[in-house]
Amino acid sequence: MIAHLASDSIWFPSPRFALADPNGLLAIGGDLAPARLIAAYQQGIFPWFGEDDPLLWWSPDPRCVFSPNSLHVSRSMRRFIRSTNLQVTINQDFAGVIQACAEVHAQAERGVWIHPEMIAAYQQLHQLGHAHAIEVWQQGQLVGGLYGVAVNNLFCAESMFQRVTNASKFALLRFAQAFFAAGGSYIDAQIMNPHTASLGAFELARAPYLTELAQPQRASVKQFWQQAQL
Repeated sequence: MIAHLASDSIWFPSPRFALADPNGLLAIGGDLAPARLIAAYQQGIFPWFGEDDPLLWWSPDPRCVFSPNSLHVSRSMRRFIRSTNLQVTINQDFAGVIQACAEVHAQAERGVWIHPEMIAAYQQLHQLGHAHAIEVWQQGQLVGGLYGVAVNNLFCAESMFQRVTNASKFALLRFAQAFFAAGGSYIDAQIMNPHTASLGAFELARAPYLTELAQPQRASVKQFWQQAQL
């Protein structure tokens, strides 16, 4: 049974009550206030809903994740990394990244989910230091990137985009290598797809995912987010 969230509380039901079909649907309603979003991510829950739909909250089982040992870099991608002139930064243009992700998804998919309400909510999270962007630049132009929410030693990736070939893959790989080197434990990609699988993502059951999510943040991971360039 789907829980209906009250407007005056940030309470969520346990993720173990999420539906199996559709996988992970847990609750409906509430809002996208920073306190509620932070509480959701800390419990392995995230919002995902269309612009004309009610606000829906999800916690799928299993979860698609990358770990320090799972990342796969193909030979062609290694050659690309060695020869590219692309540069990667952290938190230099969050607004540009999330807006570009919204535009790409609007062009490619039915049902826009990175709509103005979501953009405004995640920009607030960014201003509070919880949401982060990884940007890819070519000759001063933003050509790729990804954004998501940091929770202790995990990074919950929400979306990515690219305007030149391999830019989004380059963003993810460069970020992942640096994040794991700093002590990050998982990058959460939510739901498995062929693209994430090709890069080494695997499925992790909800229980161990939530256990890792609750681990205290390492000082090295906290410091990681203070740097400007990768």
